[in-house]
Amino acid sequence: MSLSKSNLKLITSLQQKKYRQKHKLFVAEGIKVVKELLNSSLEASHVFTVDESFVVSNEIARTVISDNELKKISTLKNPNKVLGLFKIPEAKQTNETGLIIALDEVNDPGNLGTIIRLCDWFGVSELVCSKNTVDCYNQKVVQSTMGSLTRVNVSYVDLSDFLSSTQLPTYTADMDGNNVYKASLPEKAVLVMGNEANGISAEISAIVKHKLTIPRFGEIQQTESLNVATATAILLSEFKRGLE
Repeated sequence: MSLSKSNLKLITSLQQKKYRQKHKLFVAEGIKVVKELLNSSLEASHVFTVDESFVVSNEIARTVISDNELKKISTLKNPNKVLGLFKIPEAKQTNETGLIIALDEVNDPGNLGTIIRLCDWFGVSELVCSKNTVDCYNQKVVQSTMGSLTRVNVSYVDLSDFLSSTQLPTYTADMDGNNVYKASLPEKAVLVMGNEANGISAEISAIVKHKLTIPRFGEIQQTESLNVATATAILLSEFKRGLE
């Protein structure tokens, strides 16, 4: 078999959010990522592979294609043998227990993917995103999560409404906040992280009750801020400290 024109058109169209929403499909690439998704609760639609030995269940369509055909549908610089189409699952309601991460207009796919992996690593099952945060089914996000997307519930909500209605204490990172290393942090809370360039918006900042800062230790202290994913990692580590 080979790659049909209709599949080529479909797969390339899924690079755009509007077509992912229209077809309710997203793309995953690479042996490790595709295998993780195949072994999850997600429903696979079609797998394209240059490796005839790559096995999928009988219920999933599989097409063996050439290296050149894989390059046509891949967004990776060095395509890794397998590309899968998966069905976007129905949105689930946020379970407001434990620690929740909330994102206010995080735009970079790599940052979102890394934050999803961090949630998975630190046992955070709920990630709440503002509606203008990058789509978690963007191909770069999917690749960055390395399979963690299957274990974290990502919800897109009106963030202002969510934070105003939650019963959990709310925290965010702020240069003028309290030193996170000296703060007493709860096991159950919402931690809000903001846009790469501007932090959280004034509207969201007004709602969040508690501000935390990660102190700088360098002598010159000219670095303006940390990358949002890096800051999230540090804060998650502090929230989880002493719980195990």
